[in-house]
Amino acid sequence: MSKDYRPWKIDETQLLPPSVQDYVAKDHLSRFIVSLVRESLDLSEITASYRSLLGQPPFDPRMMMALLLHGYASGIYSSRRIAKATVERADFMMIVAADPPDFRTISEFRRRHLKALASLFTQVLKLAEKAGLVKLGHVALDGTKIKANASKHKAMSYDRMKKREAELAAEVDGWLKAAEAADAEEDKLYGDRRGDEMPDWVADKQKRLEKIRAAKAALEAEAKAAAEEEQRRRAEVESKRIAEGRKKSGKAPAPPSAEPDDKAQRNFTDTESRILKTKDGYIQGYNAQAAVDGEAQIIVAHSLTQSTSDQDQLVPLIDGIEANLGRKPKEASADAGYCSEANLAALAARNISPYIATGRAKRPADGERKIAGPLTKAMRDKLKRARWRSRYRLRKQIVEPVFGQIKQARGFRQFLLRGIEKVKAEWALICIAHNLTKLARAA
Repeated sequence: MSKDYRPWKIDETQLLPPSVQDYVAKDHLSRFIVSLVRESLDLSEITASYRSLLGQPPFDPRMMMALLLHGYASGIYSSRRIAKATVERADFMMIVAADPPDFRTISEFRRRHLKALASLFTQVLKLAEKAGLVKLGHVALDGTKIKANASKHKAMSYDRMKKREAELAAEVDGWLKAAEAADAEEDKLYGDRRGDEMPDWVADKQKRLEKIRAAKAALEAEAKAAAEEEQRRRAEVESKRIAEGRKKSGKAPAPPSAEPDDKAQRNFTDTESRILKTKDGYIQGYNAQAAVDGEAQIIVAHSLTQSTSDQDQLVPLIDGIEANLGRKPKEASADAGYCSEANLAALAARNISPYIATGRAKRPADGERKIAGPLTKAMRDKLKRARWRSRYRLRKQIVEPVFGQIKQARGFRQFLLRGIEKVKAEWALICIAHNLTKLARAA
């Protein structure tokens, strides 16, 4: 007796659902995002930019917004992959109502409205606060290095730039002289040409030389600005010493150099990205920062920097929380990368209780770091007294899972855009997508 199977109705004509939203379950993330965009988000900055009556009618900005946000929340970031999903995945087909935009349209919408898209972070954050997901009892800060849309092998050191500039200049000069000597012969061979055009193989070297010179000039300008800032800082310290009547101790430091270090590098693909050290080696990238609330792992502030150090990001993140929500957190925790007398003083001035590691060790109060300042010593003693009961233990379970969800669960390991301003906006989109997934689960 043959086995009975469920009928395979592949050739059977079916009626479509009465609503495209019936393509997906009622509790699906895509439905939540569509509802949020249509009912809760203010998109007036985007819609106001569509004024012209010329040409074909554009896609509804609300639909495009929902499509982008759902793509980022689902771990799909490329405009080509999002466009592909609109004809292959039911949740994306539902959002576009079976009228998919081209990948160029998606890319252009993101490029055109990038700044406005990033500004939606505060709107989504306030919705999360209204839903009871943000308490600001304890906030944890951390940073993660993310690859830029550039290869570290496309970078060149200042020392190599100087050598290569001389080599290319000599090569191009030689070729130009050879081309000039051959002008008469070229006039005979190519009557319709002037005979003095620069050959393509020379032009390529010329372009490379121009890029190297531009990168070299940028490094020199940065070094000069850094030297001037250091000179200004030293002058302030000296004037303060004189005003306080303190004697000068030790040898006078050498004046800051206005010339870049020979190892200073510049990338030719994304000139604003930097070589950053990670636990897995060096990458060409950016340092993405986030402050995460302990209630439901909602990102309450974000920033992005070119520096490998986290120290200068603590105050901007803390102030960013107040700017976004109108109030300060009660407690803040961070690893040793954020520890400094200035940062501890800044938290004290804002009446925020700090829990910041004073050394990179298994225990946050240990480590070989030399502790000189009174606030840092007090912080070390505070962590030692509490030991395993210290509120510092909350840091790992609050902020580190967020980076795991972004980089591992949603697969965001490299920025698509180039240039620090665009990358900052892209990081804001990533943070918005993270908060949306948390908000959807609580809805």
